[in-house]
Amino acid sequence: MRTNIMKALYHSPVGTIILVSDGTSLTALDFGQSQDVKDQQDLPIFAETRRWLDLYFSGKKPDFTPPLKPQGTPFQQKVWHELLNIPYGATVSYGEIARRIGCRSAQAIGQAVHRNPISIIIPCHRVIGADGSLTGYASGLDIKQRLLQIEQ
Repeated sequence: MRTNIMKALYHSPVGTIILVSDGTSLTALDFGQSQDVKDQQDLPIFAETRRWLDLYFSGKKPDFTPPLKPQGTPFQQKVWHELLNIPYGATVSYGEIARRIGCRSAQAIGQAVHRNPISIIIPCHRVIGADGSLTGYASGLDIKQRLLQIEQ
């Protein structure tokens, strides 16, 4: 059975964000081309996600997480779940994530982090290089840096 994919837009300080839902959960949150998005404002999941983003972009730590349903492999799901454990305002290395989940490859972690479909809420921007450098972010290092600055 095919589920309907619904989309909405959120205009943030770091650019337009596309929210994607299956009707009940958030399945993607990404920066992208929004001209083809028919904005569906009335879904409760979009209202809840906007409330989360409003808090986040105002510099406050949201005290809830909207229902999330990212699609990926079991390994990716494990990595994304671990990303949710990174505290607001903190950063960890790819190697540390690997150690936490019992993986020997920081590169495999990097690939899973890169495929995170729900950026910001599943905080892939909090993952940095072993030397403390900002590395890889699908939406660009400038956005990653701005997101980390919001959390300071």
